[in-house]
Amino acid sequence: MTAIARPDPGHLDVLIIGAGLSGIGAACHLAMKCPSKSVLVLESRPSIGGTWDLFRYPGIRSDSDMYTLGYAFRPWTDAKAIADGPSILAYVRDTAAAYGIDRKIRYRHRVTAIGWSSEAARWTVEVERRATDDASPETIRFTCNFLFTCTGYYDYAEGYTPDFAGTETFQGQIVHPQHWPEALDHEGKRVVVIGSGATAVTLVPALAEQAAHVTMLQRSPSYVVSLPARDKFANRLRETLPSRAAYGIIRWRNVLLQLLFYTIARRYPAWFKRRIIGMIRKQLGPDFDVATHFTPSYDPWDQRLCIVPDADLFRALCKGTASVVTDHIERFTETGLLLRSGRTIDADIIVTATGLKIQVLSGIPVTVDGTPVDLAKTLSYKGMMYSGVPNLASAFGYTNASWTLKADLTSDYVCRLLDYMDKHGVTECRPKRDPGVGELPFLDFSSGYVQRALDRMPRQGDRKPWRLYQNYALDLLTLRFGKLDDGTMIFSRPAAQHRAAETRTAVSEPA
Repeated sequence: MTAIARPDPGHLDVLIIGAGLSGIGAACHLAMKCPSKSVLVLESRPSIGGTWDLFRYPGIRSDSDMYTLGYAFRPWTDAKAIADGPSILAYVRDTAAAYGIDRKIRYRHRVTAIGWSSEAARWTVEVERRATDDASPETIRFTCNFLFTCTGYYDYAEGYTPDFAGTETFQGQIVHPQHWPEALDHEGKRVVVIGSGATAVTLVPALAEQAAHVTMLQRSPSYVVSLPARDKFANRLRETLPSRAAYGIIRWRNVLLQLLFYTIARRYPAWFKRRIIGMIRKQLGPDFDVATHFTPSYDPWDQRLCIVPDADLFRALCKGTASVVTDHIERFTETGLLLRSGRTIDADIIVTATGLKIQVLSGIPVTVDGTPVDLAKTLSYKGMMYSGVPNLASAFGYTNASWTLKADLTSDYVCRLLDYMDKHGVTECRPKRDPGVGELPFLDFSSGYVQRALDRMPRQGDRKPWRLYQNYALDLLTLRFGKLDDGTMIFSRPAAQHRAAETRTAVSEPA
């Protein structure tokens, strides 16, 4: 999808940054609930889809069911509940077209800075625009009353790769999944996938279909759970009920099941761990060393569980087309890897499925009234706004459930907030930090990609509305039905705008 030349609108009611799953959802919510608002979506890449367009590695799929990863307002109708990347991308694109959002996107528009003026009560957004990928950028500027950032949480430019010794000596090819070469041929090759997270467990069975052999090399195991790719109950229900009604029932069933399993896992971690390990033993048989390769040292949900549809990873291991090695890398060699144990693994291709780099707001510099804002020193308000930063919300999903559940609630809240401001004649909403609120890490998660970025992320507070509960039911009550003027969100109208409004009234009244 290429950029279409259109006149720049200049000033907007709402500017959305990012045309991925969250950004398209946000624009659809605004189109439905705030139809009078002028809205534009800026996308730095030349196409729609965000994560689902960027990642092209073999087997890419969701690790959440599509009845909760899909939008609340648009039923997922495919037979597969655990969907592949191309199907999800088509769903996002079709949704944008159905709601007319595809006509509101400006591609190859990379935001380079945002600045708030309290006097004008508006954001100024600096943008680098390119006509083509290879063209020189031109700098343009937008202004808006409200800014909605839907940029995801990781660095699109590069993934995380540890500083492995000896990589320059390896004679094969080293690939990171975030930038998968389109022409990479792995058929008949020996492949090593470094990692044990969601990307690694997706890649291994997909590559094993054509590779000579695939080795998943991990420092330590992750929790891996097999789920059916097709939800039989959901598909039967969709045959008997209207699409929207069936979707709503399935969505709520899955939300409640996720919440139940998470609560049980956190309350009874030892029991839950035994259940997961027991299921893995049934999949792999008594001769497989489950204790070494699939028994993590941490409790369930200290890190996100890895989902494998229809036990595809376990089937590849049982067939012998793939294997698991749990060890540390000493260094790369000309022909593969030397491990700390002294063992060597030969490889033609090494895939570093070693994680992502978290980046808040895509690293965009933020100023408020000319003063730079360090978002890492702010508190997150309701998981979507920042203390002291007016008229700006960010979509950030759950760690223990589907991303879109929280993104949908955030969009719904923003629409309520805009309507409230219009009704009460105010132009600024600014979360004000309460005195005495204690600080906690933004995420209580032991995953490496989170731990590496905690010092660059905003903090959360130790009480409402600054506390993140990772609980959809609680957030639903708070964000969809809770009070907007809660004493923490400060609403105002700058004096300069008061004067301008009085002048306009005086001019319009007859003498």
